[in-house]
Amino acid sequence: MSTDLQWFKSTYSSEQGGECLELAPSLNPAGNLTIHIRDSKSPQGPTLHIAQATWTTFLTALPPLGSHT
Repeated sequence: MSTDLQWFKSTYSSEQGGECLELAPSLNPAGNLTIHIRDSKSPQGPTLHIAQATWTTFLTALPPLGSHT
């Protein structure tokens, strides 16, 4: 399945960095958004699949960019 997805990295990622996650959104058969996450160093490795609501909760819990909390 992961070969059919369009993967992208954050614009904050550097070209030399090996510490990046890649994301790919997709719609499941029920029409719900699923977020696929993988390690950019290992694109053929395991992939995490989470629901949009879970991803939104995760992003909301992150501190603002530039803060050091």
